[in-house]
Amino acid sequence: MTLDFKKILALGSAIIVVAVAAYFIMDTGGSGFADADNPAQVALGKQLYAESCASCHGASLEGQKNWRQPLAEGGLPAPPHDQSGHTWHHPDKLLFDYTQRGGQAIAPKGFKSNMPGFGENFGGSMSDGDIWAVLAFIKNSWPGNIQSRQARLNKQAAGR
Repeated sequence: MTLDFKKILALGSAIIVVAVAAYFIMDTGGSGFADADNPAQVALGKQLYAESCASCHGASLEGQKNWRQPLAEGGLPAPPHDQSGHTWHHPDKLLFDYTQRGGQAIAPKGFKSNMPGFGENFGGSMSDGDIWAVLAFIKNSWPGNIQSRQARLNKQAAGR
């Protein structure tokens, strides 16, 4: 009888650990991250970017013309993701959330975003890993000094 109780206790403990880990992973936008130095992740991101992002943000990450000027229907044109834009001014978690959920879901009050959600649970077809891969591709295009500045933002956002 003691052995059965120990098995039940061990199984229950394992279930709790898995549940807590799953919650943490889901709450932090997935267990992945955008690794600009990972050739496989960058290659996947390049392919996905071409398929899902380039039509608005440009094949060379250049964004739309006059991207800082409001559109007549509201919102702004798609910004560049190269070093001339402001993507690198934001930590990875914000970029992930913006891409996964769509801009309007996390935009400040009064701001209209035309960016749709690309995450599987937000009307899109990208997995969390796909989104991280696209971000890795974008980050890989930045020069080293921009990557370093953005890495500092990630550390600040993580409280390190």
